[in-house]
Amino acid sequence: MPRLRIALCQLDTRVGDLDGNTDRVLDALGRAEDAGCDVAVFPELALTGYPPEDLVLKPGFIADNRRALEKVAARSDHCVAVLGFIDADRDLFNAAAVCAHGEVQGVYRKQELPNYAVFDELRYFTRGTGAGELFLIGGVRVGVSICEDAWNPDGPIAQQAAGGAELVVNLNASPYYEGRLAERERMLATRAADASCALVYVNQVGGQDELVFDGSSLVFDASGGLVARARQFVDEVVTVDLDVQPVFRKRLLDPRGRAHATPLPVVDVTRSGAAVPPSRSVDAPVAGLDAQGDGPAADPSSIAPVLEADAEVYEALVLGTRDYVEKNGFTDVVIGLSGGIDSSIVAAIATDALGPERVHGVAMPSRYSSGHSESDAAGLAANLGIEVRTIAIEPGHAALLDMLAPSFNGREADLTEENLQSRIRGLLLMALSNKFGWLVLTTGNKSEMAVGYSTLYGDTAGGFAPIKDVLKTRVYDLCEWRNTQAGTDVIPRGVLDKPPSAELRPDQRDADSLPPYDELDAVLRPYIERDSTAADLLAAGFDADLVHRVTRLVDLAEYKRRQTPPGVRVTAKAFGKDRRLPITNGYRG
Repeated sequence: MPRLRIALCQLDTRVGDLDGNTDRVLDALGRAEDAGCDVAVFPELALTGYPPEDLVLKPGFIADNRRALEKVAARSDHCVAVLGFIDADRDLFNAAAVCAHGEVQGVYRKQELPNYAVFDELRYFTRGTGAGELFLIGGVRVGVSICEDAWNPDGPIAQQAAGGAELVVNLNASPYYEGRLAERERMLATRAADASCALVYVNQVGGQDELVFDGSSLVFDASGGLVARARQFVDEVVTVDLDVQPVFRKRLLDPRGRAHATPLPVVDVTRSGAAVPPSRSVDAPVAGLDAQGDGPAADPSSIAPVLEADAEVYEALVLGTRDYVEKNGFTDVVIGLSGGIDSSIVAAIATDALGPERVHGVAMPSRYSSGHSESDAAGLAANLGIEVRTIAIEPGHAALLDMLAPSFNGREADLTEENLQSRIRGLLLMALSNKFGWLVLTTGNKSEMAVGYSTLYGDTAGGFAPIKDVLKTRVYDLCEWRNTQAGTDVIPRGVLDKPPSAELRPDQRDADSLPPYDELDAVLRPYIERDSTAADLLAAGFDADLVHRVTRLVDLAEYKRRQTPPGVRVTAKAFGKDRRLPITNGYRG
């Protein structure tokens, strides 16, 4: 029974950083070679980063990407490297190269190009055709596929298995949203079992603008049994030993395996007589059959545990924030600390992402700020160990009211005066950003973004919005989770217990302007994330006044959302490149 040692190279790449990505690939390949691996599998478009978007329209970028591939191929040796790059002919292709012994031994072109949700691959790439060829690695016939190819039950994996593949490797850049890992595992287990073919799934990890990739690379045996799982949100190279069983008996007994397919051509990429690197140990743990030979017996240490829901979302926010800050060349961040729940969780995320010495809090009290808000902000900063400075906005507020008084003469105070305060705070944070080079993190949540409960050029002013895709009720859950992990109230209990308020007028409460957040979020989830109409919500039993009020607010706020910073996507449909509705829109459903 052939045994392959496989390196799952779950890397955090940077879009456009061809030199840096090449170095990351070569470092991982060197570790795989040292570990005696037969094959190292890398993510989709590992050399360019994913998604490269309109970079692919630059001919120079495509040429440089090809030179990067040649550099990797030249350094390949006994361990076969399978990695993603952009292939160019008359058209462009999302492709995977199979490299060994100093050369590119073969190329596979992605067939299933996603063009939905956050994906725009048909804008850039042409579909590959045919199942490709198989590659003989360590005596095993290996097929290659890319990401979306795996989601088609009749697609390349089934075709390659029918053509003789005993193992298929699948290169991925699959973005995270809550619950996505379970969806992937169900699908991939089915795909492996249906094809009677072992399956290796390697996913990218890290943040890229709004997207965060969770890694969670996987290995399944030919029965669909889980053999290995890499950790979530961690850049790592995981080595897995896999006994690849002869599959002819299962295929003969299973009618799904009796398709009449022409055997695919096989390219032998293992040099005969090549020496096995001395670090290869025949006594290493093996994920293969159990002692009776009738079921998978994975080494438990090779299956990383799955994070529970709040931990998973929190880690996604931390990783997405860290990578956005660092990949864009910032060292520090600045946050307006109001003593409220949103700024508190953003400060905690930033501290966990960057370390307390790189996070700067600013309290900006006004004439309407309560004493407990100031003390809660100070307590949070002390608990997190971050710097906090106080800049009172009253002098600026009073000066602006005096400046505007002649123009506003005879008019009652309204939202205009409230929004002045928010805009002064945005101005101050941006001034600190300009002076010290700090990135401003905004603190608006998805509920507020949805209904426009924010001030343009005020609390929306900044460079990145960590909780932009987190509903208000979930913010409370994440705060409680973070405190539980710390074993103490890092986020002060007063922050969690007091009614939410923007404190822009005397005794103001969010509930004065919005429905209670539990009711609001119950409507927002289906309306935003499942594309329900108002009629759908009424048919589902929601209160008519609530539905009409909330959906109207959401629709009218589209222009605001177009002017807000990017933020981490953690749901199946986030504002930004995911949910794209027209600003000028007469449909009300």
